[in-house]
Amino acid sequence: MTTVDPTPASLPAALADPVVPVRRSWIALIFAANLGVWMAFFTPIQVLLPQQVERISPDHKEAMLAVVTGLGALAAVLANPLAGALSDRTCLRVGGREFGRRHVWTAGGAVLGALALVLLARQQTIAGVALGWVAAQVCFNAMLASLTAGIPDRVPVVQRGGVSGWVGIPQALGLVLGAVLVTALVSGTVPGYTAMALAVLLLSLPFAFLTPDDPLPRQHRPPLRLRALVASMWIDPRRHPDFAWAWITRFLVQIGNALGTLYLLYFLTDGVRYPDPEGGLLVLILLYTLGMMLTAVVAGMLSDRSGRRKVYVIVSGVVMAVAALLLAVAPTWPTALVAAVLLGAGYGVYLSVDAALITEVLPRATDRAKDLGVINIANSAPQVLGPALSAPIVVHLGGYPTLYAVTAVVTLLGSALVLKIRGVR
Repeated sequence: MTTVDPTPASLPAALADPVVPVRRSWIALIFAANLGVWMAFFTPIQVLLPQQVERISPDHKEAMLAVVTGLGALAAVLANPLAGALSDRTCLRVGGREFGRRHVWTAGGAVLGALALVLLARQQTIAGVALGWVAAQVCFNAMLASLTAGIPDRVPVVQRGGVSGWVGIPQALGLVLGAVLVTALVSGTVPGYTAMALAVLLLSLPFAFLTPDDPLPRQHRPPLRLRALVASMWIDPRRHPDFAWAWITRFLVQIGNALGTLYLLYFLTDGVRYPDPEGGLLVLILLYTLGMMLTAVVAGMLSDRSGRRKVYVIVSGVVMAVAALLLAVAPTWPTALVAAVLLGAGYGVYLSVDAALITEVLPRATDRAKDLGVINIANSAPQVLGPALSAPIVVHLGGYPTLYAVTAVVTLLGSALVLKIRGVR
């Protein structure tokens, strides 16, 4: 197994390849921090924003919600790599004490993001809601950029699969816990947003305050020039082909995931004709989360022990494609239950192992957070493209069977392209 541009031993700790395994306490704290930020991402989108938009504009709620979430997704695409690039260049000294280049962004993003949620809760216009959600997305994506960089910064290669599995679980768990929190424990948009603000602070700040964060010596800081900063967002695929293929793989698999999950509620209503589609959707989400939790850490640890990544990515794509094909050929409730477990299990394997793989093809240690921010575009962009691709397929090109067949093909293609990556086994 090889890495791209290995860091010389003479470089400072902030840029050196980590060799000391992280402890369980570190894993638990970064798990909690990721849970906080994913709850703050998903709960407004799934519950709070739809409620708030419907109250403000009941006759145009679908269009207005699309505008608000679309602007938020655009802010996420732009903010994540930019915040990552600034984090890579952060040299902070206060009162003679040097601080690391990551935790200030984690803590700052959590505090400002929580404030944005509190302000968002009190908006009475669509414009105000849109501005508040964009502000929250910018803050939480700055936070996510620094948290994502924590894996290559502090976790040795031989431990990254297992740790990435733990870090990946909050993406699904955050949706479930956030929905339960704002529906079963509190009610109303203002209490809901306030609960999310408190959750992100309580879950995220301990990681920033209780774990080490190596400072970056000023002589190793990349230059901070606007033109150079913008130009650095482009990573030449001819010079870094493994990184390019990793980006394409992530993009296609996430497109498949977006196509497969976006219209599940409508699929239960119109395809399966399930009598309680909202309740059925909750069951499917729980099964999906269970499948993901059962496989993410185990697959990551097996990948670490074997030193192989690509075979696990391919297997995960096959499992997710089988789940999609089941929905295409047999649109029944029992099939949907099986498909939810398979989709979650496959995605859990993919999320942990592919995340570890990507950290091994990053072009330079000095740009870890920025480069991972570029990778995160492959996560965010499909959430914008998914609705644009799904709607015409469902309405004009054969309905749900075609949608899930396309999901299977795109997912298989994305996972198979991992074979193009040469620097990782």
